Amino acid sequence: MMSTESNQGEANYPACIARIAQTLGRWDGPIVIATHADPDGDALGSALALKRALASLGKATHLPLTPPRYLSFLAEPDELSDPLRVLPEDALVAVLDVDVGPRLAGVPVAGTVVSEAAFTVVIDHHGTNNRTGNLVCVEPRRAATAQMVKDIIDALPLTWTPQLATPCLTGLLTDTGNFRFGNTTPEVLHAAGDLLSYGVAYSDLTDRLGWRHPDYFRMLGKVMSTVTFPLGGLAALAEITQAMRAEVGPTDDDSNDYVGLIRYAEGALVALFLREEPSDDPQPRTKVSVRARRGVSAQAICVSLGGGGHVAAAGATVREGLEGTKALVLAAVRAELVRAGYDVPEA
Repeated sequence: MMSTESNQGEANYPACIARIAQTLGRWDGPIVIATHADPDGDALGSALALKRALASLGKATHLPLTPPRYLSFLAEPDELSDPLRVLPEDALVAVLDVDVGPRLAGVPVAGTVVSEAAFTVVIDHHGTNNRTGNLVCVEPRRAATAQMVKDIIDALPLTWTPQLATPCLTGLLTDTGNFRFGNTTPEVLHAAGDLLSYGVAYSDLTDRLGWRHPDYFRMLGKVMSTVTFPLGGLAALAEITQAMRAEVGPTDDDSNDYVGLIRYAEGALVALFLREEPSDDPQPRTKVSVRARRGVSAQAICVSLGGGGHVAAAGATVREGLEGTKALVLAAVRAELVRAGYDVPEA
């Protein structure tokens, strides 16, 4: 049985961060850093920042990760590696922004254990984390895992550089919606100010984070043509099908962007984006992205679908086709709207 040391609440957070920094700093073997499939800015940013910090201390580090095209500029050549089928001997695995389970990418996983890991550290800000590992720090009060990684790096014996601070700030920017979301706290803004003081080229970074391949905009027109407003307009829903992909060609259809656009539809409390996924498996898969406001929990909706996330933003992958997933999602949204006290029309 794996022994676990985990923080329990905000009061124990500083001690848990210090313990992680101490463990990473003293580890003599290789350190593998892993995060979830389809990494977002927080996943990639926190992983890159931690890798660079540990490498500056002389640690042998591995980051098996494939970023989306729009974030790939953050990584240096040869900084990322292919997925590891077998871990290096005596490897510590640092799991960021996800729990040890089916969404963890790049390392071999058996159930809720990283196979053959000598030690597992879990660092996450999602309250739905299953908290399995030798040393676990889960703090939903932090806006981003990158904010937690900043705290860890602050506790390490090194000097901040722009190369460290840039991916870390990226994680804060993306998970707070450029400091527009409700998780933007004074602590987040103080952390961002610290990172800026370390030499981040802020305007260049925010400009570059907005770049998208031309195919993204070709797909955008098709996505917007699918928008509907079910449940009496309390929800806004859009989708991408495999047929749409075939028409546009290879594209980086970042669903966070598309769901982020329709979330501003007047009157909508929930924004839903359904993405029909390619699969070699005969069973179809549909990725679901949810955004919610005003007492409605995107997390509750997605947990009921087998996913997770935050109250304001969450996601799930459903083993159904697009239409079947749509029915399941709308039922889950209706139930959450009713729970939150809203009068939901029948049609």
